[in-house]
Amino acid sequence: MNEIDFSMSMSEIQLRDLLSTQLRNFFLFDLLTEEPLIDKFLQISLDRVAYCFSFSSNKYYKQNGSVFFNPLQFSQYGIFLYFLANSIWRKYGSIPLCDKLYGLSKMINALDLYYEVNMPDVFFMDHPVGSVLGRAQYGQFFGFAQNCTVGNNKGVFPIIGEYVTLKKGASIIGKCSIGNRVIIGADATVKDQDIPDCSIVFGNSPNLIIKTRPSDYFDLNR
Repeated sequence: MNEIDFSMSMSEIQLRDLLSTQLRNFFLFDLLTEEPLIDKFLQISLDRVAYCFSFSSNKYYKQNGSVFFNPLQFSQYGIFLYFLANSIWRKYGSIPLCDKLYGLSKMINALDLYYEVNMPDVFFMDHPVGSVLGRAQYGQFFGFAQNCTVGNNKGVFPIIGEYVTLKKGASIIGKCSIGNRVIIGADATVKDQDIPDCSIVFGNSPNLIIKTRPSDYFDLNR
């Protein structure tokens, strides 16, 4: 990850100060014990951000040929906050600082993405307001937009393949196996139903409309 040409719109010190100020303003943030944890995991989280963003073709994730992170672009910041909380949780478990970072992300983006959810190394969100991502199995290059839901039915969560994109208002619920290179169309709901590779999905289960496309179609439409 260190070989990635990576830049930010602010320095690491400014990012740390921004985050510390937000946590102090909204929560009972302990400068003596919690700020050192931010310092300890900041670079680890930025390395994860750099790796994740390096796969994006979105113009906002690149600048002058390098991978670019702007904390004031809040979709990007939400990914950073998830990586930071998740990195701390992996080491120390569900400590209060993880909950504060999760809460901050929820306040900024109205996104419910818990730090214990096992997101892939590469995932993207575009205007994620109102989305809820549960404890599914997510494949690499997962992407979603606003008002999306990934949730359980009777305690069973979906298994989601690689290069799966949820358009606005799309939902995947329950015992679903979603193949690779799949687009769940706007406002579609897949519930307890499997979807094959290279598909575009419309409508609502059990009356889905499933259209297959060549695999290169999905490379052009990511």
